[in-house]
Amino acid sequence: MATPKILAPGASIGILGGGQLGRMLALAAAQMGYRTHVFCPEADNPASHVATQATFAAYDDEKALAAFAAAVDVVTYEFENVPAATALFLEHHTLVRPSWRALETAQDRIKEKTFFANIGVVTAPWRAVNSEADLQSALSEIGCPAVLKTSRLGYDGKGQANILSANDISTAWAVIGGGKAKPHADGAAFAVLEGFVNFECEISVIVARGVSGEVMAFEPARNVHTHHILDTSTVPARVNSSAVLKAITATGLAATRLDLVGLLAVEYFVTKTGDVIANEMAPRPHNSGHWTMDACQTDQFQQMVRAVCGLPLVDPARFADVTMKNLIGDYLNNLAAQMTNPNAHVHLYGKAEARAGRKMGHVNHLTWPKT
Repeated sequence: MATPKILAPGASIGILGGGQLGRMLALAAAQMGYRTHVFCPEADNPASHVATQATFAAYDDEKALAAFAAAVDVVTYEFENVPAATALFLEHHTLVRPSWRALETAQDRIKEKTFFANIGVVTAPWRAVNSEADLQSALSEIGCPAVLKTSRLGYDGKGQANILSANDISTAWAVIGGGKAKPHADGAAFAVLEGFVNFECEISVIVARGVSGEVMAFEPARNVHTHHILDTSTVPARVNSSAVLKAITATGLAATRLDLVGLLAVEYFVTKTGDVIANEMAPRPHNSGHWTMDACQTDQFQQMVRAVCGLPLVDPARFADVTMKNLIGDYLNNLAAQMTNPNAHVHLYGKAEARAGRKMGHVNHLTWPKT
């Protein structure tokens, strides 16, 4: 087997997507000596402000995509709602890491849950749904409470509705846009009904997998959400060691079975009995991994650059306890106090407009000694 080619500093990393994850990835790449080229439809975005180059075009613009592929040495993505067809097109022209198959699996909840089942990772009970009649039938099997979600494009609580009783069926169907529901062009179902998990806490695990198949895991973070948006991630997560091992093992297995090169984040519910139930995955840097930027020997963005460029991965050992807090909406009221705290590390995303529910930055609060 040939040794995978290493992309040396000076090479160009293409990034699909222009959000804050792309911004922090571009900054990490620059620190390591790499150039970056952002491709996204929106001209004014956090990533293009700091990237070496940017192309503003639609994700289905094949002429622009071909030119983009010719200008970079490898392509990655900063969010999973890039069309899988875009990644597939680019794979015919250049390296794409992670592959389009990983993207296709992660961006569809039904494919994602089927994948988890196939590798033996437990999820909540679920049923595919294409109509209100389907929903009624699925609810009779799964029971209440349950959560109805669009199979694609939902994030931060968008595209989902809680169902507490059968009386909520019509309302929930309308909330997720069911009035216009139809299967996707590839035949995938419009929505999925998930059974409720009685959990004690939520955690997430991020692993990096390199071109040679080596896997390095960051410690799990304990996550708290407010109004469906991540509020804080705390490390150590303070869950039992058995749950930690199960979550890290399952995440590494998922990355390996996907033959993924890059990062994979998986969110889990932890039950009172110590079981871990997979919720969703993302083959990219993750909001719950921002704590790594100030509390680890290498952070998630640096590790991703290493993976996609074929460099050896390094041990992401943690050297402090940390709580990451998202700065959401009108964050300026509390910013001065954060800026004057030597143990608070503030990261802002360069977004021009603050509005309710919008992630404007985050702050990592470090404490010592490490526990």
